[in-house]
Amino acid sequence: MRKKPTKSNLRATVALMRRRLADDEQGATAIEYALVASGIAVAIAAAVTTLGSTTADLFTKVAALF
Repeated sequence: MRKKPTKSNLRATVALMRRRLADDEQGATAIEYALVASGIAVAIAAAVTTLGSTTADLFTKVAALF
């Protein structure tokens, strides 16, 4: 049978968990990396769209020459 936790034991556990959570920065780092990756993805998508339009116009002009 389990012992019923005491108030002081619960307070110590909560305090310990609060300190561990405050010291843990892995979540913040992961979010920063996700934001950087999404920014790079948006830049790549914009570049590919622009390059695709430019290339399509170039092929259209070249095809019109023949």
